Amino acid sequence: MKTKNAVFWVLFWILLAVLFNIGIYVTLGQDSALKFLGGYVIELSLSVDNLFLFLMIFEAYRIPVIYQRRVLNYGIIGAVILRFLFITLGVSIVNKFHWVLYIFGAILLVSGIKMMVKEEDDNTYNGSRLLRILDKIIPTTNSIHGEKFFIRINNVLYATPLFAIIFLIETSDILFAIDSIPAIFSITTNPFIVYTSNIFAILGLRSLYFVLQKLHSAFCYVKYGVALVLTFTGVKLLILFFSIEIPILTSLLIIISILILSVIASVLFPQKQYKKA
Repeated sequence: MKTKNAVFWVLFWILLAVLFNIGIYVTLGQDSALKFLGGYVIELSLSVDNLFLFLMIFEAYRIPVIYQRRVLNYGIIGAVILRFLFITLGVSIVNKFHWVLYIFGAILLVSGIKMMVKEEDDNTYNGSRLLRILDKIIPTTNSIHGEKFFIRINNVLYATPLFAIIFLIETSDILFAIDSIPAIFSITTNPFIVYTSNIFAILGLRSLYFVLQKLHSAFCYVKYGVALVLTFTGVKLLILFFSIEIPILTSLLIIISILILSVIASVLFPQKQYKKA
């Protein structure tokens, strides 16, 4: 996908989310609209960090761009299904056991701090353990066979490297959901708002990936912005224990400000570069 086309589709999905949010404002009111917007911004910012990991996986295993599109399509479909399951389960748990929010807050706080202090190096991502697990389930070929995920060799079913990459991506999405779902719970536990904001953030990921593929080295401080967002949402959940609640509008302004400042810092101080996997 060309960069101009990718940018167009990113803007298209953002515009669609804005129009949907206007519909929420008209039908459900300002409070619900702010919650959707807050959830959407959080999920989109966390998805950016997820896409950086996808980029590293594709680079590490030298997957051609022509095949990356199909893998991303299946990855997004899997993410939609996984998020639905996680959200349904998470909302049910929170509604029955409100104290779980404090555990979520602690997880987010630790994740944010770890993301800020962890240095980028050649061992940032290593999927070899996951691939060894997959190889115990089904043998995997060493070469790509077009867009096929499975092939038969001497009447034995083999998985291709493309299926192995999907396995890595879906597994990583489970790990990211552990952060992203609790993060949006800091805004709302309304299942409709949580799920729709997640879906709109996910739908534009494929186009956003191809934009980041060209520009990822230019936004070197976005990672720290995402880490601060995680830390903030963790603190926001933890202080509920003391009956302190940060208003939605204030939370939204803080999150957007953090992300904007991280982008500005990346533009003004571009000397820090991401290392390739």
